[in-house]
Amino acid sequence: MNKTKTIILALAILTSLTTGCQKQESTKQHTDRVIANVTESKTAFPYWLVFFAGHDGSKCNGCTMIGGKLIHKDCQGYGRQCSKASRVIFDQNGSQITATTVDTFDLTSEDFFAMPDRSLYFEDDNKDPFYLNIPEQLVYRDSTTLQFTFTGLYITSSPAYSND
Repeated sequence: MNKTKTIILALAILTSLTTGCQKQESTKQHTDRVIANVTESKTAFPYWLVFFAGHDGSKCNGCTMIGGKLIHKDCQGYGRQCSKASRVIFDQNGSQITATTVDTFDLTSEDFFAMPDRSLYFEDDNKDPFYLNIPEQLVYRDSTTLQFTFTGLYITSSPAYSND
């Protein structure tokens, strides 16, 4: 596939997945992915995390503990109701991998995000598949940078989570 077709394909995928909180069918055809940012220049944030999150609020009295109270926030937590995408910078310190968002409000305008456990598919430069696994976590927006940082990420050859 030539570079122009790759760019068009990447833009089409990102456009379709960043349309906010739209209901999606919960099937395995929706693959949660890490997508390399296709660009001519070398940027500090070359990757997108693309995944589905959230569940029906009418059936949830609260699933996230904030300030000692259980609350429900649409498009957060377990489930696959909403599409999400955010550019990230990866950092690795020994075996510790983190991902910090660079787009302030792509995931949410809230000061927190309930990240469900997800295994995001990716291919390396040799087209070898692997999975970036993100454990379930409640992350808070950094008060200075306004970004979220996901911790405890790890890579495996098969998915660690079912992504349901």
